[in-house]
Amino acid sequence: MKNTLTEKLLSSHLLSGRLAVGEEIGLLMDQTLTQDATGTMAYLALDAMGVSRVKTELSVAYVDHNTLGSGFENADDHRFLCSAAKKFGLYYSRPGNGICHQVHLERFGIPGKTLIGSDSHTPTAGALGMLAIGAGGLDVAAAMGGSPYYIKCPAVFGVELIGSLPPHVTAKDVILKLLGTISVKGGVGYILEYYGEGVKSLSLTERATITNMGAECGATSSVFPSDEITLDYMRRHGREEDWTPVFANEGAEYERHITIDLSALVPMAACPHMADLCVPVSELSEIKVDQVCIGSCTNSSFADLSAAAEILRGKTIAENVSLTVSPGSREVLTALSKSGALDVFLSAGARLLECVCGPCIGMGQSPCSGGVSLRTFNRNFKGRSGTADAKIYLVSPETAAISAVTGYITDPRVSSVPTSVTDPENFEVNTNMIIPPTDEKCELIYGPNIKPFPAPKEFPDVIEADVSIKVGENITTDDIMPAGAKVLPFRSNIPAISKFCFSGIDSDFSKRAESLGESVIVGGENYGQGSSREHAALAPFYLGIRAVVVKSFARIHRSNLINMGIIPCTFENPDDYDRISEGDTLKINAESAVMYGSGTLANLKSGETFRILCPLGERERTLLLSGGLLGYIKSKAGGNE
Repeated sequence: MKNTLTEKLLSSHLLSGRLAVGEEIGLLMDQTLTQDATGTMAYLALDAMGVSRVKTELSVAYVDHNTLGSGFENADDHRFLCSAAKKFGLYYSRPGNGICHQVHLERFGIPGKTLIGSDSHTPTAGALGMLAIGAGGLDVAAAMGGSPYYIKCPAVFGVELIGSLPPHVTAKDVILKLLGTISVKGGVGYILEYYGEGVKSLSLTERATITNMGAECGATSSVFPSDEITLDYMRRHGREEDWTPVFANEGAEYERHITIDLSALVPMAACPHMADLCVPVSELSEIKVDQVCIGSCTNSSFADLSAAAEILRGKTIAENVSLTVSPGSREVLTALSKSGALDVFLSAGARLLECVCGPCIGMGQSPCSGGVSLRTFNRNFKGRSGTADAKIYLVSPETAAISAVTGYITDPRVSSVPTSVTDPENFEVNTNMIIPPTDEKCELIYGPNIKPFPAPKEFPDVIEADVSIKVGENITTDDIMPAGAKVLPFRSNIPAISKFCFSGIDSDFSKRAESLGESVIVGGENYGQGSSREHAALAPFYLGIRAVVVKSFARIHRSNLINMGIIPCTFENPDDYDRISEGDTLKINAESAVMYGSGTLANLKSGETFRILCPLGERERTLLLSGGLLGYIKSKAGGNE
């Protein structure tokens, strides 16, 4: 990490450990963010920890996920979150104010600071030169309470950008090119650090598109330098006093390295159902489109939407296409209205949605059966849109706009319309939808759907339990704990939401797991990739899962399992995965695995015995032996009384 920007950010916030790749380090977190799909449980945990006020420099509770009011549940959660913000001393971004990552760029992000958020796309703020990391809600709650954030020290993956983007080729095409090159697992254990002359050709929001989707590579975070481009963005949003330069030293050394020539790129698309299945858009020209959705935390800036509007100007969308537009924030929406771009969208036949995540998490606007939907989002997992057999393609706003007009997936380079739009000299700043911290005394306001955070369980020295489900490779947190309009309202009610656990793979799983009392999950490589959603650990915990044995884990999900007291094990020999079936009874020497980093797994049905690995840091070991993070914090607090 010699001389890298990443090293500077890590070393300036290092509270424990040393910057040696793979060793556990503790980092000071300056800022935190939560969103409403994960926030309620985070603040329930914070309350259970006995914290009275947050100890960070700044913490924000956003509402941008669960905004469809088809029942009382979401509204009750919003009321609870507002009360939690007042009780604990946070800013509260009200429903409709905007998507957390876009608003954080505009209003709160500061170069050189650290940020931890209970959303996997928190690294978006790396565009400002922040060290921004996605994590589970328990880790965010602990950071708000003043604890360090613990993580294995990442290596640094240097991404050198040269040249500049040709017309109609965008930042989305940059990150799709990178994904197609290194895969959804290629960034695991790394922070992606961008540098080179090409960086200067990218606007702040273009950089944000790239850092946002670095999460799809499995990267811990992504970061750009803070330079004059950063200053210009912050000035336009009235925050130039928060700017500071942050950069790597000349001669920085990287563990891995790749060079991307921006001038050689073409419009790209990620094909169903994974973000790394990337091909040039020109290869998909015969595919008819049913739906186009422009927005999400990846591509909902003023520049993104204005570029799409320029392509749509004076045109009408094809009769077979439904087009939706979701501005990233009220500042973006206001700027679009003032520039006339909003009228262009409406005249073309677009449907204007709230300034929220919306279709990206399946919260409305699900495609038709078997439909093809082009989306400027960051994920296209099977079923995430709310339609199980839909085919989701991830594309740039320009590709989305031209395809909405033609009715087929279309390379935007066929358009001769210039799409380079300059941001307003000064965005209209209106913070009346952000409630600042106050000294007002406030208690948490519960609704009937808000249930307590699940109590910790004692550590099991030996686990003897059936395999309740066996799953394959690249299982996502959407697979484990689906989102969408039917499921998200139960995010504050673990008993209720647990009924949906693995429902897209096996509709009988929750009943089977509950009937078993205790059980084990077996899986393949990259288990738990995707969203940071803690519910993918909370629901299995509630259903009695004591251990998960897989070929390999995604970073955040592994941490979430440990925080809940679920033992994360990997096969020493990945081929042993094939020697276990659903319904087999396994005996795991949990004490040996946790204490010594390895142990045995006996398949009592077949009589075979395998070696499993459970490499843990001292802190992780203590957490598991305490029944998880909440149990550890409670025991620690009890020991101090």
